[in-house]
Amino acid sequence: MRVHAIALAILCGAGAAAQPRTIEPAATTLRQAFEAAWSRQPEAAALRLRHDAARARQDAAQAWTPEPPALAISNKTDRFNRDLGARELEVGVAIPLWLPRERSSSSALADAEAAGVESRALAARLRLAGVLREAWWQWQRAQVDVDLARDQLTNARLLAADVERRVKAGDLARADQHQADGAVAAAEAAAARAQAAGASAAQQLRVAMAGTPPTASSATQPAGAAQLAAEPEPPNDPGPPDAAAHPAIQDLQHRVAVADRNAALSAVRTRANPELLIAATRERHLRNERYDPSITLALRIPFGAGSRESARTASVQAEAIELQAQLALERKRLAAEYEASRQRVGSARALVAAAERRARLANESRGFFEKSFRMGESDLPTRLRIEAEAVEAQRQAASARIELAAAISQWRQALGLLPE
Repeated sequence: MRVHAIALAILCGAGAAAQPRTIEPAATTLRQAFEAAWSRQPEAAALRLRHDAARARQDAAQAWTPEPPALAISNKTDRFNRDLGARELEVGVAIPLWLPRERSSSSALADAEAAGVESRALAARLRLAGVLREAWWQWQRAQVDVDLARDQLTNARLLAADVERRVKAGDLARADQHQADGAVAAAEAAAARAQAAGASAAQQLRVAMAGTPPTASSATQPAGAAQLAAEPEPPNDPGPPDAAAHPAIQDLQHRVAVADRNAALSAVRTRANPELLIAATRERHLRNERYDPSITLALRIPFGAGSRESARTASVQAEAIELQAQLALERKRLAAEYEASRQRVGSARALVAAAERRARLANESRGFFEKSFRMGESDLPTRLRIEAEAVEAQRQAASARIELAAAISQWRQALGLLPE
């Protein structure tokens, strides 16, 4: 049982020493995947219209009236009762008027909303980057597992063929043939599991990319390719996220500003807007009389809204307080996330150095025992044990490179930096 388990490890080890492969670079980078995913996001599709709406609100706040004027037309006649020829025709314009301080408050609110459009889009891009980064490196881990499983299967078959020839020549026992065939069966099972996990990871990445499938090279990336595709580290350890630059903080700050301006406007709008009516009237009392012209100037002042307006004011003030508390919590969360991600990068870098050193030593030992096995100086179980150690070392080195690249991505995410 132990020898059979060791035989499973041969899959990757012997393959790495068998012959080097020419690996093509990936056709899709993390940045390209991010741009493709963002182009399909609802926020990206609506961004231009949101800018147009913000500019329209600013123009409306600078207008002379809070609402467009209305045309008022009325016609009065006694045709259907006395029919003495009485007529009255009135044509006028109803002009809404700003409440005191309403225009300046509306302009401040429109400016705050316009400033928040871009920060809202940047925050959405950063959230998408976080989801995509997680799915991307999970896919990379699955790609490495698929690559190692394929190598394991190829090398297990090569070893089984070699053992079969030596069994026929009388150099090895029949039991060794069973062990080698068992290693092939185990390698086939491992390759199938890796393929299934790779398909699942690719599907998750496809979901994160809004339906765009990731494109990879014809050959799966090797363990070292992920390190070359890693994002650049932030220069000179910039420190905790800067509130003036982090998209999540900027978005919340602008939302707080909008809520404050909205609360200020709600405090001003204690009633509906008054209206000024200017009308021209032509009237007569009898059929043969001349029409007398007149001018009407009227002012309509609504009463206060009372409890309805108080409820709306309390609602917008509550929203402002909630956003301010959320902003304080977000600052603390980002500071903690930055510190954790920075420490994770340091630990991952140390792990890569140790894993690569172990893989190099295990590979050298594998070469020694491979020659010894060919010369008949060591048995098959010993070679399988050495191969198992080399395979595990190679797997740890590949995983360490992926974890370092993922840690750098998480570090950049905590700093509010988009994929590069």
